[in-house]
Amino acid sequence: MEFSHTSVLLMPAVDGLNVHEGGIYADCTTGGGGHSLEIAERLAGTGKLICFDRDKEAIEAAKKRLEGYSPVFVNRNFSEIRDALRELGIDHLDGAIMDLGVSSHQLDDPERGFSFHNDAPLDMRMSGEGMSARDVVNEYPEDKLAEILFAYGEEKFARGIAHGIVTARENAPINTTGELAEIIKRNVPLKVRKEKNPCRKSFQAIRIEVNGELDALTSALGDIFELLAPGGRLSVITFHSLEDRIVKQKFRSLCEGCTCPKDFPVCVCGKKPRAVQITRKPLTADEAELAANPRSRSAKLRVIEKLPVQQ
Repeated sequence: MEFSHTSVLLMPAVDGLNVHEGGIYADCTTGGGGHSLEIAERLAGTGKLICFDRDKEAIEAAKKRLEGYSPVFVNRNFSEIRDALRELGIDHLDGAIMDLGVSSHQLDDPERGFSFHNDAPLDMRMSGEGMSARDVVNEYPEDKLAEILFAYGEEKFARGIAHGIVTARENAPINTTGELAEIIKRNVPLKVRKEKNPCRKSFQAIRIEVNGELDALTSALGDIFELLAPGGRLSVITFHSLEDRIVKQKFRSLCEGCTCPKDFPVCVCGKKPRAVQITRKPLTADEAELAANPRSRSAKLRVIEKLPVQQ
């Protein structure tokens, strides 16, 4: 299947980077290369662009899309960005972009096992390596299954679904997305089944667990910010509340100054802001983008700029 991915909030996200010729930029989630291409065009043959993605198919697709440019492609998770840049001899970035979550290609390719709309092998691995969704569903104990469904899917029927999964696998392994979807549907109230597809939250939770998405995001945000030169910007697109909460809290902590109680006459904590918010409120897709790409409806863009060290 040909790799295809429609970049969400393309112009606002790249505009947020304030790309300047001669700069060094990282696309931490290259996907089909939409954001990378826009950055490369603005660099106009100067500077350097490093394109990260753990998905080998994404890297190959981006190479084709960026023919004529000369980015450096890195087939690694963005959580490894510090080591990867050190190996490339790069000690700073002027900007970085992160477009989080699962790509359109990964959702639309049944064989990747991300979607509950098709019956396919339970996989969900972005890298194609390591633990799969099949391993999680068939090997995790019931209490751990319930925990990840609730924590990563915000699924209020997590205990019932986890119990249904464990009961079903006692008869035979759960091998496909279709089998898992049917188990989920059987273990939520009828009213929920009628109102909406009840599988979305559970599939999201299992995907996050398989790929270690939230842990990787938490560590990478700190590493990327430390790599930014003063005036460098970090542009992050999230697609669900768990991601957005992590980004929002990290950005707030970086932009926050003195944390002393208000009744202290002078500051004793010495904390100074390390960044400034470029987006006071998260940017979302406009009506034209929503009409063209319904998957953009949950996207939120946040951008910060690193401040010079204050003495």
